[in-house]
Amino acid sequence: QVQVTESGGGSVQAGGSVELSCTISGPTASTYCMAWFRRVPGHQREGLAALYIGGGGQYYAGSMKGRVTISRDDSQNTVRLRMNTLKPEDTGTYYCAQGSAYECYAGTWSSGGGFRMDYWGEGVQVTISS
Repeated sequence: QVQVTESGGGSVQAGGSVELSCTISGPTASTYCMAWFRRVPGHQREGLAALYIGGGGQYYAGSMKGRVTISRDDSQNTVRLRMNTLKPEDTGTYYCAQGSAYECYAGTWSSGGGFRMDYWGEGVQVTISS
C-alpha cells in the first residue's frame, strides 16, 4: 500500500514563504505523478503543482501559479512545494497526492480537484496571518 505523508506548514506572516514536504513510501511504479493540492475555506479543492516522476516535467495550475515551485529531493524520496508571497487567503489545508504517470503527461492531474489521483496524504494546515 502506498502511503503519502505531508510535513511542514504552520503559521506564516503575509508576504512570507513556506516549504511543504511530501514523502511517499510503499510500492511505486518507475513513473508516476506527484501533485500538491489545497482546500481553502469557501472553495473547492484545487490543484497547485505536479511533478512527473521518472519522466520529467513540472506542471502548474490554480490560483497560486507563479507563486509556487515544485521540486524533488531524490535522496529522500521527497517532493517539495515552495510557496512565496503568501496571503491571508492562502490559509487552508494542503495535500499531497500520487497518481499514475498518465495524469501528469495528459494534464488531468488537477481535473475535478484531483479526483483522478490515487493516494492522498492527510494534509497539513497552513495559516497566513496579516
